[in-house]
Amino acid sequence: MRVLNVIDEFTRVGLGSHAARGIGAKGVKHHLEELFKKHGKPALIRTDNGREFIADTLLDWLGEQQVRGVFIAKASPWQNGINERFNGTMERELFGHEVFHSVLEVQFVVDAWVEKYNTRRVHRSLGGQTPAAYAKMLTEATPYDVGGGSQ
Repeated sequence: MRVLNVIDEFTRVGLGSHAARGIGAKGVKHHLEELFKKHGKPALIRTDNGREFIADTLLDWLGEQQVRGVFIAKASPWQNGINERFNGTMERELFGHEVFHSVLEVQFVVDAWVEKYNTRRVHRSLGGQTPAAYAKMLTEATPYDVGGGSQ
């Protein structure tokens, strides 16, 4: 079983996770299409050098979308630390003690975990806020709120 996770590096919000028996470039493309519709297109996407991410099919499509693909150096997971931490935490908390019988079951449990991660798990790097609260604060903030200036 594989899970493709997409995270906003700045807010730490888990934007979407896709569980499947295998995820190739077409599966990544389909998942990203759905996320782009829901959240808009990012300026870039950072990934490791997995076959599904370096495939011409995906790279050509990202180019058409004007989204830059950024690849970490081989065998350098620390260059993608936020994603690696998210994946590792999910793996420890979900897949270490559960036996799943279907892709649908995995997707259901993963979706619930991501919702909890986004709305209940506070992060020191976000000033003790959850990813969802931090993202909301950014969208509602004025330049004075963010920069600390006076009105």
